[in-house]
Order: sequence, then C-alpha cells, then structure tokens
Amino acid sequence: MHRISVIVPMYNEARHITRTLDSVILAARVAAVDCELIVVDNGSTDQGPQRARELGARVLLCPGLCIGALRNRGAAAATGDCLAFLDADIEVPANWLQLWQQALATGSTEVFALDCAAPGHAPWFARAWQRRSLAGNRQPRLLHWLPTPNLCLQRYWFERVGGFDEQLRTGEDKDFGLRLHAAGARQLSLAQPQVLHWGFEGSWAEWAGKERWRQGSHVQLLRNAGLDLRLLRFPLLCLGTAGFSLLALLGLLLGRPGAALGCLLLAALAPLLLALRQGWRQREPLLLLQLWLLHGVRLHLGALALLQALLNNAVGRPERG
Repeated sequence: MHRISVIVPMYNEARHITRTLDSVILAARVAAVDCELIVVDNGSTDQGPQRARELGARVLLCPGLCIGALRNRGAAAATGDCLAFLDADIEVPANWLQLWQQALATGSTEVFALDCAAPGHAPWFARAWQRRSLAGNRQPRLLHWLPTPNLCLQRYWFERVGGFDEQLRTGEDKDFGLRLHAAGARQLSLAQPQVLHWGFEGSWAEWAGKERWRQGSHVQLLRNAGLDLRLLRFPLLCLGTAGFSLLALLGLLLGRPGAALGCLLLAALAPLLLALRQGWRQREPLLLLQLWLLHGVRLHLGALALLQALLNNAVGRPERG
C-alpha cells in the first residue's frame, strides 16, 4: 500500500481550500489509502492557513516563492512514496485516488491526472477555455506533459528529474512534464471523471491578466531548453499573429483596405488553426467560434508578454513572480 502526500500550494484561497481538502479527504477514505495533506502557503493574509490546519493539513509557511518552489518545498517535507500536486481551488471526485492506485497497480502509467473543467455557472469564456484541453472521445490519452491542477506521480520520478524549475514564473508544469517525458515517464490523462476548477476567471480582465502572466516564461523556457522547436512554435505564432495585425492597422491608416484585409485574414489564421485543433474534438460549432476568439486574444497577449520578457532580459531586469 502506497502512502500518498497531497501537496497544495496556496495564496489567499480561504474561499476554496475547505472544499479542496474536504474532497481529498473523501477521496482518501474511498481509496482506503494512507494520505497526508501538506499546504504550502505563500504568505496568505486571509483565513486559508487556519482552515487548512482545522482539516488536519500540515501548513508550511513559505512567503515570496514562485509556484515551482512552493511545490518543491512541499515535496521535500512529504513522507509519502507517491506525490500528488493539487491546486488550492480544485475539487477532486471521490474516486480520484482510487483511480490513481489502479493505474499504479496495472503499470499503465507513471504520471496521472484527470481532465479539468469549470463549473456550469462559470462565464462562457472560462468554461470554453477550460474545455479546450478536454478529450472529445472521452478516451484516456498519453501526453507529452500534463498540467498541474491535479498531478500524481511516484516520488522516484519527481526526484529523477529534479522537481520543478524554481527559476520559472510560469510554465513550470510544462517544463516539468517535458523533462519527465524525456526521462521515459508515461503521462496518462483520464477524460472521466473530471476535477472542477472553482477558481475560474470571473471577468474578461481577469482572464486576460492571467493569460498574459502565463505567457511570461517563454524566454526562460527557451533559455533552459535551447532552440527546441516544440517550445519555439508558440512564441513564433504569437509574434506572427501580432505582426499581421499591426500590418493590417497600418494598411488601414495608409488607405490600402485590400492589403489590410489580407493581413487581417493572415492574423486570424493561427487562432483558427488552434481552435480547430482543440475544438474539433468536441464537435460543437459554437465552442469552435469561442475558441477562435479566445486564441486570437491570447496570441496577442502572448506577443506582448514575450516582448516584455525580451526587454527585461536585455536590460537585466529580474522577472517578478
């Protein structure tokens, strides 16, 4: 029987942490596993740490660290031979750990996660954006990397790749997963059941702010991995899309509507291809249109974040977490 350490980074998540930990406690009871709860607090000023302690979690106070460092601190304090990384605003289904134990027993994977969805009352853009990564046919998928809203693996694999990169502000999960893939770890994503993301974006401004922040580590990722085509692809799409948009605007200002229209169509091409790749699995035309719009906004935000990171790197300004 494995001992599982569930590691939850947290910052001002009092409104969600009780639901999150209650769902883990139920999952541990259903799976009949030995489970320890470790909450790594990044300097919360609300009641989150107190509520976590009331539910039996060990709370580590680690203010001022990036998300990768928080997870690493939790792993260093953990005593389990299996590690589960869980966001503080995620509700897991009752059979979450039972499914993980079954996957371990069958030897079908080394890393495990469930697909993540937003609750039904979330705004359309939050629900559509969360659905972009879901499997359309609801079949298990082996992927090159898994995001970390709920990520389970044996400690051996965590230690083999050296944990999360503490220099990355964002993108640490992709970096971690790609290193696991290079080390030979199979990473399994189950389409059903799903975990629920209760910390969904409640406004366009919040969504845009988070997306710009998430795109802020491309320069660091490329510096660490070199000119990896898989990592280089998205920054180039961002710059290309934003460049064609600027040319379209310039064409309008110069009184050349034909050229402006051509550039605008080229700017819309990359978002459309991304929407088709992700939305086609769902077989829903409305979702496809929503993703087209969201990817268009995201690519422009990514270009802004990339240029800002390059400027900061050129002047030697440190990245802020």
